[in-house]
Amino acid sequence: MTVLIEGILETALYAEDLDAAEAFYGGVLGLERVLRASDRHVFFRCGAGILLIFNPAETVKPPPENALQVPPHGANGPGHACFRVARDHLDAMAERLTAAGISIESDVTWPNGARSIYFRDPAGNSLECAEPCLWSIG
Repeated sequence: MTVLIEGILETALYAEDLDAAEAFYGGVLGLERVLRASDRHVFFRCGAGILLIFNPAETVKPPPENALQVPPHGANGPGHACFRVARDHLDAMAERLTAAGISIESDVTWPNGARSIYFRDPAGNSLECAEPCLWSIG
């Protein structure tokens, strides 16, 4: 079978408070905001991809007839996303999070020697910063 998928283009997480999400992802993590649509969603550039933060109460609603016909979607409970961070930047990221009052839940060294740190966003989503060699990515 020919592999047609080249990678992940978007990753979606859900947060009811988009103002808190925007302050966290843009302010604390330093991601560039690409788009904000009222209380429905806020999108951020994340490396070569896009991180989508949706308000789950809004994305379950069908789109109006005159809007883009994106099917309703959503999730309940905390999600997970992992950010690619170079090994020599993991400590600086942990320090940035701690300075912003964000607790590091776990600092893991995996069997292959890769390291990652875990923390939560204001919506309770589990976030991870890991070096790319965790998945044998250069």
